[in-house]
Amino acid sequence: MKIIDGKAIAAEIRNEIKKEVAAMIDAGLEAPHLAAILIGDDPASHTYVNNKEKACREVGITSSVYRQSDKISEKELLDMVDFLNNDDDIDGFIVQLPLPAHIREDRILERIKPSKDVDGFHPVNLGRMIQGLPSFISATPMGIVELIKRAGIETEGKHCVVAGRSNIVGTPVSILLSRKSQPGDCTVTLCHSRTKNLEKFTSQADILIAAIGKPQFFTGEMVKKDAVVIDVGIHRVESESSPTGYKMVGDVNFEEVSKKASFITPVPGGVGPMTIVSLLMNTLKAARKEIYG
Repeated sequence: MKIIDGKAIAAEIRNEIKKEVAAMIDAGLEAPHLAAILIGDDPASHTYVNNKEKACREVGITSSVYRQSDKISEKELLDMVDFLNNDDDIDGFIVQLPLPAHIREDRILERIKPSKDVDGFHPVNLGRMIQGLPSFISATPMGIVELIKRAGIETEGKHCVVAGRSNIVGTPVSILLSRKSQPGDCTVTLCHSRTKNLEKFTSQADILIAAIGKPQFFTGEMVKKDAVVIDVGIHRVESESSPTGYKMVGDVNFEEVSKKASFITPVPGGVGPMTIVSLLMNTLKAARKEIYG
């Protein structure tokens, strides 16, 4: 069994980005500029945005954060999106999710210019991805594919089971791994909360993407021997053995599944570190106008 070290791979990619940003600046160009709109006081959202700012500083990307109260109206938020759309100094930006209940998420995301949609959530980018055209790909699916690629895992002709059908992770990664590419060329089965006899499918998987959102749901008996297991979940659970009283776990029972897997991502330190670095990769592409010219 080999652990896929997401922290090490993310660090490697950050170093690559740092060199490319430095080369842009040496050539007399502006550093890429990533902005974020952060609404309210959700702790997880604040942690993610703070980590994004730190990562930007590390690689030389300019970072701006627009912090707003959760009382902001939908119109006010749309006006902010329009402002960033029209600001030539901003290469790409994100609207941090989740949003307050009174704001329609789809309306906000659809207002972002596809050429600045470095989160890859706009229908135009999703459609281009499905067609195999150049597009911004959402960070977690992009990170998963990059992990598989850099770990040297063969995907051609393999049976990949994706457990979880969200628009942010499961559905996009199922499309990416079925495309004629490397990594790719998988035969993909997309499972979800309504799938009957889920174990029947997961136990056949050469590659299992676990993104079902339930802590330690996947046990050893649900996984094929020598399978590649990518654990997308992250949950805080109580732990008497931890000084903090809790520990972080994924959707996979690591102790059991690691005994059968050929490759496995840990939690934390697997898929998680790849999310922000993928956002930085998209920002660099936006600054270079690689997707939309």
